[in-house]
Amino acid sequence: MIKNISILLFVFLVGCNNDVNDLNEFIEQQKNRPVKPIDPLPQIRPQEVFEYNATTMRDPFSNDLEVAAEENQVNLQVSEGGEGPDLSRRKEYLESYPLDSLLMVGTYQQDESYWALVVDPEGVIHRVSEGNYLGHNYGVVTTIYENEVLLQEWINDGLGAWRERDASMALKEE
Repeated sequence: MIKNISILLFVFLVGCNNDVNDLNEFIEQQKNRPVKPIDPLPQIRPQEVFEYNATTMRDPFSNDLEVAAEENQVNLQVSEGGEGPDLSRRKEYLESYPLDSLLMVGTYQQDESYWALVVDPEGVIHRVSEGNYLGHNYGVVTTIYENEVLLQEWINDGLGAWRERDASMALKEE
C-alpha cells in the first residue's frame, strides 16, 4: 500500500513541473513569421437610380392581369358554344378530392340501378350514383358497373377551351 502511494505521489510531482520553455519557443516562432497581406475590399458600385412613374405604367403590385385573364377565360368558355363544365353549379363534396385519392370499395343494386361505394382519403364511405360528380376535373359519373365506375371529365387546355376525357375507377381488390 505504501508503495502504491509513493508511486502516485511521484506521478503528481512530475506532472507539476513548471517548465514551459517549449511553449514560449513556439510563441516566439509564430510572432516571427511574416504576416500575410489582407486582400483589399471590393469596390462598391453605386446602383442605377430608377424613377417609377405610376401614371404611365402598370402598377406592379396589382393583380389586374390575373383578373383580366380570368375574365377572358370565362368569355372564351362561353364563346365556345357552351362546351365545357357548368361552372355556375354548386360543387359536390367528392369534387374536393383528386380522383386518384378516391377508392371504389363496392357496389349495390337498388331497383334497376347500381350505386357505387366510394371512400374518401379521410376514410368516409360515400354512396355515388350516375350523375354525381367526382374529382377536381369536373368528372361526372356516367355508368356504374359491379367492378368499375366510368366518368366523363372536363380538362382545360390552358387556352380557355375545354375538352372531354374518359376516366374510370376500378373496384379495390383486397
